[in-house]
Amino acid sequence: MLPVPAAPDRPAPGTPGGLRRSPATGAARSRVTPASSPRRRDTGAPAHARRRLAARLASLRHRDPASRPSSPPRQAAAPRRGPVPRPGTGDRPAPGRRGRAHGPAAPGRLGTNQPAKAPRRLPDRLARVLRQPLPGPLAPVSPRGLAAWFAVARGRRLVGPPATRRRAGSRRRADPFPGGRSPAAAAAARAPRAVPVPPGPPAAARPSPSSPAPLAGLRGRRDTDGVRTVKAAAAAVTAVLAAGMASVAAGRLASDAALKTTGSRPLPTEPRLTVHGTAAGQITLTRDLASLRPGSYGLAGDGSHAVVGPVLAGTGHTADTVVRRLDRVTHGTLAPGDSVWLTPNLHVGNPRTALGLDHADVDVPGELGTLPAWFLPGNRDVWVIAVHGLGTTREHAMNLMGFLNGRHLPVLALAYRGDLGAPRPADGLNHFGETEWRDVDAAIRHAVRHGARRVILLGWSTGATMALRAAEHSAVRDRIAGLVLDSPVLSWEATLRALARARHTPPPLLPLAVRAAQGRAGLHADRVAEITDPERLDVPTLIIHGPGDRVAPWEFSRMLAERRPDRVALHTVPGAPHAAMWNPDPEQYEERLRRFLTPLM
Repeated sequence: MLPVPAAPDRPAPGTPGGLRRSPATGAARSRVTPASSPRRRDTGAPAHARRRLAARLASLRHRDPASRPSSPPRQAAAPRRGPVPRPGTGDRPAPGRRGRAHGPAAPGRLGTNQPAKAPRRLPDRLARVLRQPLPGPLAPVSPRGLAAWFAVARGRRLVGPPATRRRAGSRRRADPFPGGRSPAAAAAARAPRAVPVPPGPPAAARPSPSSPAPLAGLRGRRDTDGVRTVKAAAAAVTAVLAAGMASVAAGRLASDAALKTTGSRPLPTEPRLTVHGTAAGQITLTRDLASLRPGSYGLAGDGSHAVVGPVLAGTGHTADTVVRRLDRVTHGTLAPGDSVWLTPNLHVGNPRTALGLDHADVDVPGELGTLPAWFLPGNRDVWVIAVHGLGTTREHAMNLMGFLNGRHLPVLALAYRGDLGAPRPADGLNHFGETEWRDVDAAIRHAVRHGARRVILLGWSTGATMALRAAEHSAVRDRIAGLVLDSPVLSWEATLRALARARHTPPPLLPLAVRAAQGRAGLHADRVAEITDPERLDVPTLIIHGPGDRVAPWEFSRMLAERRPDRVALHTVPGAPHAAMWNPDPEQYEERLRRFLTPLM
């Protein structure tokens, strides 16, 4: 819709008429015809069209006076004789208009004594008004806008509430604006429901005739620098919080590689191999550093288990495959395309079914509940308490049960918290022996109650860490005769980093994984220095470890042996993976163990 400019207080250039104020209220009224033309009102124009015309006249009133042609002096306004009747209603006042009737209106202009105007003058005056230049955005005139112009021009008056008209004879107030009333005042007088706008610029700051006139009623641009600063700060804080939350989530996910390991699945460091074929006494696997390891290992798959021996020489090896000896298939079947992995435990089931050894299923009362265990009786009063580690179960201890039973040593193979059949911790996480050692302490107490004079703790991986913690903190540590540690986890941070790295965690997230594990599991900083303290480690210790361990670094075991040569003996096994120091050469392993146990028995 085309906005309509407000009328100035003086007549339009080149016309005998112009704008005049109402004698009753002082409100401005448009005069587009000479004083001799009869006054007519057209009620067919909608109210919003008249308000737009008022806004348009207000904007034109503030244009540079130098660009307007000179106009004849304003004529004195004739006093009103009564309310202006509607067209076609005679002397009856318009509904809703207040005023007193003073008799019928004089011939000529309605409500005045001015002579009637020739009808031919109206189109000329309207044409001159329409020829006034419009601002750039308003240059196109729509048919609807022209209709509004015609309707208001025919009414020849501004639209506004009757209360704003100045009475006849009242003094006009001084206009503070050089060009007339401000756009805000004109808009408020003619359209009281319109949004008020700030006053127009002073005369010195008015635009030149060549520049487009500002639009009436247009709000000035707000200063949004403060809002932009707040929005930028909020966006930065949101980005930081999102990055922090993503980092925490990534750290928690990476720490799960070590905190949620189970015995039914392999460690992340153990690669998956593919079965390419089987034959009598041999199996073809994918060529990998794992499949080329020396010794005997268990071969586990989804629903299957077998025992494989060393690599066969002189067989049909290819660039992508390797052939190993197949000793036996414990359960399940192995077919080409099956996914398998190597494990350190050769036996599955229980000592009776796997080894033919008599045993008893016993329940050890622990801190969180009853702990299941296997007990193999012996003739000696020195018991061996075997504790498995990461990625395995108490079946791992069956690798040495035949050797220990041959030495008449009673063996207690323990299932601690988190294992199948044992109570689960409240958080469901592995604590690297920081809390699990209490289950080893419960096993020591159980052995002492059932006739054990001394105990030897045999542990793998985190089971070795539990044995160290029990020797340090247990109230019955005086009953511990010695420690046998296979691949001990002496630095949980290094182990967690290795497991997270095996899961392809980006290096920048490794510190986050360490902090996440420390916060979730309540782990303390590495305490290798405390372990090497003579006040804490005062029992004979045998460490069997090798540099090929990718989970628990061998350097920490060497460091411990160098600091405590009086108590710690290190037996190095090259080329063996984590917790599998027995598998490359079982005879050598058992011989070294026999030499260590003989003085303690």
